Amino acid sequence: MTLSVMTGLNAFSDLASAGLMTIPFPNIDPVAVQLGPISIKWYGLSYLIGLLLGWLYIRKLISMDHLWPGNRAPFPLEKTDDLLIYMTLGVIFGGRLGYVFFYEPSNYIANPIEIIQVWKGGMAFHGALLGCGIAVWLFAKRNGVSFLSSLDLTTAAVPLGLIFGRLANFINGELWGRPTNVPWAMVFPEAARMPNFAAIEPTPRHPSQLYEAFTEGVLLFLVLWILTHRFGGLKKPGLMVGTFLLGYGIARSFCELFRQYDPDHVLSAYGLTPGIVYSIPMILLGIWFIQKAREKPSPTKA
Repeated sequence: MTLSVMTGLNAFSDLASAGLMTIPFPNIDPVAVQLGPISIKWYGLSYLIGLLLGWLYIRKLISMDHLWPGNRAPFPLEKTDDLLIYMTLGVIFGGRLGYVFFYEPSNYIANPIEIIQVWKGGMAFHGALLGCGIAVWLFAKRNGVSFLSSLDLTTAAVPLGLIFGRLANFINGELWGRPTNVPWAMVFPEAARMPNFAAIEPTPRHPSQLYEAFTEGVLLFLVLWILTHRFGGLKKPGLMVGTFLLGYGIARSFCELFRQYDPDHVLSAYGLTPGIVYSIPMILLGIWFIQKAREKPSPTKA
């Protein structure tokens, strides 16, 4: 019986390796709308949808006074329109510059004009997060409101954007996973165009973009929603941002185990990947924020 089971497992592995048990990659056109010379891509739409949904969710949280310290939101509802503008600029500039400096600095140093060519793709979440943090600080300073409460508010909505961002990565067939024998593996055509992987393609791979959409997006949003609506997370300034940083860092590091890493990147060594290395400071900072928030008594107002 043991021999029969082993034979069956080996046969399954051979079929998967041959690509006979993979799920076909949908090959969705990355261009969502074509209007003459103007093309609107799913990637750009995902950022737009994520920002708009985040804005709507922030407005909802602001309107629920009982969620806040002293039953008072940190700023009036109409200020969320200004916050959306700050967040949009922070995400775009931070995400682009983060990709330039964190992932392909040598390429952009040699071709600096490509830094502004955002339509060609290339955004980094860690850079977008840093840019968004700076933007929220500027918003809070300009409007004379609590920086921590404003940051808590925005981080509660960030996973909504992550869901659509990772789905856009999947539609583009980018940031695909490592080779695998799992029955839901996919062959990503884009991998064959990459010099480092062309020799082994077609190879069944993890759809790691979907793993990230679920863990960094859906699951993390649910955790933060429970914290805000069931445990008064917004009443402890800094607790939400700390939980987000910790949760994202753990989720991203876990998904990096399934996502194909860049073997040429300087941080791809000793079992680490750039995504894991950049997430470690987030985890530590998240723990610090949580500890500080728990030490301080809830203020009477934000």
